[in-house]
Amino acid sequence: MEEAVAVRRALELLNQNDPVLRVEAARDIRRLTKTSHRCRRHLRHAVPPLVSMLRVDSPEFHEPALLALLNLAVKDEKNKINIVEAGALEPIVSFLTSQNPNLQEYATASLLTLSASPTNKPIISDCGTIPLLVNILRDGTPQAKADAVMALSNLSTHPDNLSIILKTNAMPCIVDLLKTCRKSSKIAVKCSALIESLVGYEEGRIALTCEDGGVLAVVEVLENGSPQSREHAVGALLIMCQSDRCKYREPILREGVIPGLLELTVQGTAKSQPKARTLLQLLRESPYSRPEVEPDTLENIVCDIISQIDGDDQSGKAKKMLAEMVQVSMEQSLRHLQQRALVCTPSDIPITNCASQVSSK
Repeated sequence: MEEAVAVRRALELLNQNDPVLRVEAARDIRRLTKTSHRCRRHLRHAVPPLVSMLRVDSPEFHEPALLALLNLAVKDEKNKINIVEAGALEPIVSFLTSQNPNLQEYATASLLTLSASPTNKPIISDCGTIPLLVNILRDGTPQAKADAVMALSNLSTHPDNLSIILKTNAMPCIVDLLKTCRKSSKIAVKCSALIESLVGYEEGRIALTCEDGGVLAVVEVLENGSPQSREHAVGALLIMCQSDRCKYREPILREGVIPGLLELTVQGTAKSQPKARTLLQLLRESPYSRPEVEPDTLENIVCDIISQIDGDDQSGKAKKMLAEMVQVSMEQSLRHLQQRALVCTPSDIPITNCASQVSSK
């Protein structure tokens, strides 16, 4: 009952001519919609007047209205679409170039939320948003950078947007963010996903390898990232090696990728394990199969690569990882056999019954 009264009051205040009351209403709407999906539904009629506040040349209106719209859009597809249809994109995109860092942050967060809607993605990119998001990724606050890369990741799933992202020279900014963030973080997932998509183009592959520490940053995610980010990392390296093995094999090997790949072949996800095995095969000096006397077991493939690696430290680490990988594989096989033995052991069948069954045959 109290919630319904608060919703009605906020809508009434929002439609007043008094600027102070409208700002108060926007703040109330932000508070009411922070955690309540029901309030987001009941306050859908607040979208047009809130968008009109963004268009007014009164800075005191912008932040309260933008934050209210942001909360209205969270986890509500219909509100996301309504906000864009009401004309919110033009002022929101303009706030990306604001001298007010808070307004920049709120605008970036709003675009992150709105870009989660498949309906909104082409509309957002058509507004010239992608280059401005890349600028935020380059020069924004830490929070704005994180939201910008996630918004770009959302937009990258729509056809044609990847080519726009490539034209803005976004790769250095993405790599810089990937270097500094926690490799197990959501930001690392979005950065590695973007890189995996961008290296599907030759311009993206060149940009990554030309960036100082670019390939190394991807290898570090492969080693220390979350399961999802490791999938993207090994996928990116595999795409590069498959596109031009002679060109990208050495840059990948140089960054010490073998230990991480070995671990993925045993402990990776269902998607990353076969990718890691395929990449190991491609990293061999010869892409062709060995003679039958030396079959293409994973151990032979890895030993072949190790023999070609320069530097005792890297070679020794790879050999140690190979030994550990074999040990883990043996332990997993032993546990599997023990579990099967427990299932198959007829411990609950009386011996006399077994004897009678044998004698009756």
